[in-house]
Amino acid sequence: MAELFVKALLEYRNQQKFRLHEFVLMRDHVHVLLTIGPETTVERALQFIKGGFSFRAGRELDFRGPVWQRGFSEVRVLDEASFRSHVEYIRNNPVRAHLVDSPEQYPYSSACPGYHLDPPPQGLKPPISNAILRHG
Repeated sequence: MAELFVKALLEYRNQQKFRLHEFVLMRDHVHVLLTIGPETTVERALQFIKGGFSFRAGRELDFRGPVWQRGFSEVRVLDEASFRSHVEYIRNNPVRAHLVDSPEQYPYSSACPGYHLDPPPQGLKPPISNAILRHG
């Protein structure tokens, strides 16, 4: 089931439904760091992920039970520091759960070698230490 989830997630990314920067699938939750375009909403992107996977689990694995809880939590990332912080949090989730010793060892995570991800979105605010402040 985990392999099917990752496959479905990457297929939606390849269809350009969203840009995928990081992900990790845990036993009881998932984290995704993605960018949506102006033509869609966060709700719609999550509908692709959750609904699309549920449909495929039923069709391909003959799974008939509920897969997801209702709703989701959304955090908007506005600057480079926040983006990096979220990347580290997502990548280290399996390590904190004592499933692996290093993020690269967990097969259902973008930290595992071999996944093609999208680069960070353009337009993130740079860290304040790199900004030139002018007073006048």
